[in-house]
Amino acid sequence: MLKKALGYFSVLEKVLWCSSVVLIITAFIMFDRENLLTLFASIIGVTSLIFNAKGNPFGQILMIIFSFLYGIISFSCFYYGEMITYLGMTMPMAVFALVAWLRNPYKGKKSEVKVNSISVKESLFLLLLTVFVTFVFYFILDYFNTANMFFSTLSVSTSFIAAYLTFRRSPYFALVYAANDVVLIILWIMASFIKISYIGVVICFVVFLINDLYGFVSWLQMEKRQKN
Repeated sequence: MLKKALGYFSVLEKVLWCSSVVLIITAFIMFDRENLLTLFASIIGVTSLIFNAKGNPFGQILMIIFSFLYGIISFSCFYYGEMITYLGMTMPMAVFALVAWLRNPYKGKKSEVKVNSISVKESLFLLLLTVFVTFVFYFILDYFNTANMFFSTLSVSTSFIAAYLTFRRSPYFALVYAANDVVLIILWIMASFIKISYIGVVICFVVFLINDLYGFVSWLQMEKRQKN
């Protein structure tokens, strides 16, 4: 079983995952050494990304767990925007995505979802829906005196688009998540000025950025292979 599991991933994916985990653990040892929840969440998060890159629904199960843990971490840093976004949007959307991925296997293969594409009309609908969600969340974040309002609000927008595209099985979900990673890197750099241990979270999202970019490339290749 172990041999089969190891054979499921390519050499590049194994190197990417191992390197990511080593960087996360190194950052934890250098800058934190106390918050084991952050370490645990980061490892779960990066593991979910490597499964998502292969279109495996198990990645969405791990994303549900990560969203819950990240919401707790964000609350401790007064990033109520991140907390509300992940607990109230990303986590529920990951549940919907899990159901959608399980219902749409590629040729009955449960470990690989069938890649989908959205129309121009649906893209415009997504844009309007994102504007509405961002508008609503802005006032919610303002009510809770959320730190760094601009980037917190921007994180809501990018997270919503990425979550929607994940649910719709579009390859571009990973690219938008990469954009969201950039926003989160900025947010946690700001937080690290107050508490140095949050540098570990910054490095975590740098690792996520690399993995999401790989996921985007992987999905484009998967889409091409499925069409052929």
